[in-house]
Amino acid sequence: MTPLDELCKVPFHEADAPARARILSRLADTELFAALVAEPAGDRAELRLFDLPEGRFALACDREDRLAGFVGGPVAYVALPGRVLAAALAEEGQGLLLNPGHGSQLMLDAEVLAWLGWALAARPSMAGAEAARRLGAPSAEAVALLAEPLAQRLGDMAGLVGRLALVAAEWRDGRRNHALILAGVDPAHEAAVAKALAELLAFLPELPGGVDIGFAAPGLPPGALVLEPPPPAPAPEPPRRDPSAPPRLR
Repeated sequence: MTPLDELCKVPFHEADAPARARILSRLADTELFAALVAEPAGDRAELRLFDLPEGRFALACDREDRLAGFVGGPVAYVALPGRVLAAALAEEGQGLLLNPGHGSQLMLDAEVLAWLGWALAARPSMAGAEAARRLGAPSAEAVALLAEPLAQRLGDMAGLVGRLALVAAEWRDGRRNHALILAGVDPAHEAAVAKALAELLAFLPELPGGVDIGFAAPGLPPGALVLEPPPPAPAPEPPRRDPSAPPRLR
């Protein structure tokens, strides 16, 4: 099972809008193996395209063995992030056939890939330098919409974010919305973290007033949704030699 398989327990085209958005968001950050006509020549590669009733589609998989299995043998391929492949195909008016024969099979036409590029171009709405007039517990709608996607995105940010809190905010100009308050982020990484969260939000239905992103450290209100990235996986223990084994000779 790959991360895309995990998200596609309901087939993509049968899933609701938030689930499809999470799948596309994960696709953008997944390394894909795209079939080529021949081995790359220098820095140039020609994608292998298939003429289908819906249009022309490139073939890619999120594992090399899946690609070879579908084609029926060794195949030339190029490995690149999903966002890069999607942008190139959208520019040429071509679609993407991903993981055919697997639970995460996707058939995305050029229009969907162009929308994906639009979402990935999202810029973060940053919380102003002024302190909010009031912070409160997030709405039930916001928690239902954001809790799972935020937890998944934090899993990609282990070591970059110490804590993330979702709160409702009322600002001094009377504006009301929600805010993501992050702590434990190195200032050198703040822009990248904010951009990653902005991309995630762009894939989801918009909440009234939008969602600001801030790196201040105010006291959190009761009822704030607080999320922390999972701890890093423990380092594997070095193999121990059986004391009763014969000595190794060189």
